[in-house]
Amino acid sequence: MIGIGTKIRRVLTDQGRSVRWLSEQIPCERTGAYKLLKRDSIDVLLLRRISLILHHDFFKDISEETFG
Repeated sequence: MIGIGTKIRRVLTDQGRSVRWLSEQIPCERTGAYKLLKRDSIDVLLLRRISLILHHDFFKDISEETFG
């Protein structure tokens, strides 16, 4: 199972966006965004916010990974 931080980083890369850009959108410090991308799990509300910002359904990804 891939950690959520890794999944977020992949979507950022696919969209050609930087960690700095994400930190400005959330908003949080750039170092906080880098730490977030190293985590295996994050708060549901934060994941919802990131999903909306990146226009990507991370909840669907997790569900498909879990339930097939």
